[in-house]
Amino acid sequence: MIRLLPVLLAVTLAAGCSAAGDEGGGETGTGGTGPITFATGRDTTAYLQPLLDRWNQAHPAEKVTLLELPEAADEQRAQIAANLQAQSSRYDVIGLDVVWTAEFAENGWIIPLERGLFPLDRFLPPVVETAVYKNKLWAVPYTSNAGLLYYRTDLVKKPPRTWAELRDQARQITKKHNIGGYAGQFLAYEGLTVNFSEAVQSAGGQLVSRDGTEVTFDPAKGEIALDFLFQGLREEWIPKESLSFKEEESRLAFQEGRLAFARNWPHAYGPAKAELGRKLGVTRLPGLDGPGSSTLGGINLGVSAFSKNQHTAQQFIRYFTSLENERRVLTEGSFPPVWTELYDDPALIKRFPYLPVLKESILAAKPRPVSANYNQLSLVIASSVAKALGTPSTESADDVAASIKSELEEIIRTQ
Repeated sequence: MIRLLPVLLAVTLAAGCSAAGDEGGGETGTGGTGPITFATGRDTTAYLQPLLDRWNQAHPAEKVTLLELPEAADEQRAQIAANLQAQSSRYDVIGLDVVWTAEFAENGWIIPLERGLFPLDRFLPPVVETAVYKNKLWAVPYTSNAGLLYYRTDLVKKPPRTWAELRDQARQITKKHNIGGYAGQFLAYEGLTVNFSEAVQSAGGQLVSRDGTEVTFDPAKGEIALDFLFQGLREEWIPKESLSFKEEESRLAFQEGRLAFARNWPHAYGPAKAELGRKLGVTRLPGLDGPGSSTLGGINLGVSAFSKNQHTAQQFIRYFTSLENERRVLTEGSFPPVWTELYDDPALIKRFPYLPVLKESILAAKPRPVSANYNQLSLVIASSVAKALGTPSTESADDVAASIKSELEEIIRTQ
């Protein structure tokens, strides 16, 4: 594969030079070639550097340097935002959580990109939508994400499709084997917003309209979602230690045998498979009356408005999101790729049996609101739910749900 790289890059560059403009109109930053810095979340799989090395070997005058940001999305955003607010040119290519598109575009922190430079028609459609704001392409999908339910096949005969089935199985396993039944990401951060959003969606509700202009949250649906979590904590099949869990804590608890079920992103599959082998099972998240709805996640790649080498940055993104590199994203990083055809590849399905379930989950997932004030919305949800879960005996689910609706409406009114 390495020997084919110069040919691939030559085709890439030629295609980029003849690409059509962005259908949304507006200027694009195309000038500047030279060394660039790629700022993204910490790589826990060690697969990124070899991909960067291949680029650097073919582009000695346009080398890319990896700058690893904190693991948590909230901390990444804070660091990136501080850099861009200062109009620093330190970052060129930026790994952006899919929920940041509107905020970064609205603030002028990233540049619009030419659609014709990238094979968007071969990407999963819901994933492409996360990179578009006001009819312009502001980033390129790099990885997708949808929450999955991991379970122990040696403890679970048939994976649950509903919350009631999950509760019954988790309670029995907790009592019989003295381990935790189920956990997600319940610390007060973006992960809790995601988990609560998924619970609301899986109960048939929605928090905010797709365009972020209207609060569509039905407190009755929110009460159902909260009761599911409250009940688990009261009955102790959701262990209280999970109130401090982020992704890594829940992953470790599951693969170390301390949980029978765990909600997590697909990147947890590789380490869990290595630890548990045939004891690992993966299915869609359960819901109130059947399979639930995940929150659509993932990372898109944007170009800093303050980069001095924006042409190189765009060509690097085109290389980095190519079909062969996206294959490596899956095979070497255990992250969900964005190319649709990879989910239907028999060889990949044999190696990663969860791919059909993951594709189904991504296509059925719901994106978070497209809002320049998304960070405020998320903070309200995470802090309110965390407070309620930490003190379930003093706050009722209906009071918490009503409070969340009121605070969300206040944010939407003032944006």
